[in-house]
Amino acid sequence: MVSDLPVPDDRYLLRVSDADREQVAERLREAAGQGRITLEELDTRLDASYAAKTYADLAEITRDLPVPDSAPLARSGQSTFPAERIGGTPRHRLCIAIMSGVRRKGPWVVPPVCTAVAFMGGVDLDLREARFSQPEVKIRAFAMMGGVNVIVPEDIEVDVTGIGFMGGFDHEASGSGVPGAPVVRVTGLAFMGGVDVKRKLMKKPKRQRPEVAGGGDTPELEA
Repeated sequence: MVSDLPVPDDRYLLRVSDADREQVAERLREAAGQGRITLEELDTRLDASYAAKTYADLAEITRDLPVPDSAPLARSGQSTFPAERIGGTPRHRLCIAIMSGVRRKGPWVVPPVCTAVAFMGGVDLDLREARFSQPEVKIRAFAMMGGVNVIVPEDIEVDVTGIGFMGGFDHEASGSGVPGAPVVRVTGLAFMGGVDVKRKLMKKPKRQRPEVAGGGDTPELEA
């Protein structure tokens, strides 16, 4: 019976259509016209897009390009954002790395306002397995001669409005998500440092309960 057939638990393993391939190809041509990629890169990526078999293949080709509202990678397969990933009580609201590093990943709860400060150090925030305390959250990122890296999954809405002063604040991850997805707003300042916001493929959940990993013995402060 058809109902007995296995259903992929990862939408990125689903096969793409010719229309999906052509939509990504058009996105690549627009990126080349905007100067985001070279003509040589365009030819290479076009060949890869027409040879792509799954949404994961297409996502890899366009992972460093802005996500348009109509991108099939953000809306294909899974139609709505999992309701169980919205809600929960956050344990920490502040991450500080001073000449060291702080990392948060796994199924942690993103607070309504999360402040990340990197001074001659680095803060890594991975939201791919995170839960969101409410439908809209804000990340305030401040990088001073250091870096703040934010990784977001493909299916959430992202709005980046931070400022770079003698540094860089990456806005290319801004874009819409699937219906019901939370909104993540990234603001702040990069001074002689950088704030990097990237979309990456969803990670499969792990059984263990990950905790925050900090470099050396530098503690993470709570607000």
